[in-house]
Amino acid sequence: MKKTNWLFFAVMNIFILAGCGTAAHVQKDNSFDFSKVKTYAWVPAGKDSTHKTNDLTDTKIRQSVDKQLRANGWRENNTNPDVLLVYDVDIAKEDRSVRNPVYSQPTTRWFYNPYSRRYVSVYYPSEFIGYDNSHETVTEGTFTLTVKKASTEKTIWQGWTSSEINGKHLTDREIDDNVKVIIRKLV
Repeated sequence: MKKTNWLFFAVMNIFILAGCGTAAHVQKDNSFDFSKVKTYAWVPAGKDSTHKTNDLTDTKIRQSVDKQLRANGWRENNTNPDVLLVYDVDIAKEDRSVRNPVYSQPTTRWFYNPYSRRYVSVYYPSEFIGYDNSHETVTEGTFTLTVKKASTEKTIWQGWTSSEINGKHLTDREIDDNVKVIIRKLV
């Protein structure tokens, strides 16, 4: 019985933690058959990108995407690719409204009972008072991966994910997590 309970709770925790991950959004051309795609090439920097990222971030993003695509059977071919890849990273500050519930402090009052000639405590639990509204500024990073048909350079698939980040730049872990989520939707 103990093993069954332990296994049940372990499986439930996995499902709960899986639901906490970053969500990816996808737009795609349903007429294109992705099962035939085996090779890809990166679009040269500056051709389709809207702004420039630093070299370290660019290298890390490309390495992470390459690793995920190789794991799914794709390989890089710069001479005759099936598809072209381009990415975009947008980091923006956003004002967010936050509503926090406010409760009163629980109290205990003492009353004298003249019939029993004793003091009796009466407990008053905390009560809901209302909401405290405030505004906070958060930094949100959006990573977009676009797949284009190599022969026509027509966009056939686009995936993006947004997440709150702690600084001005994406960390290696944030890059890897976002790339994994997007590539999972691609293949």
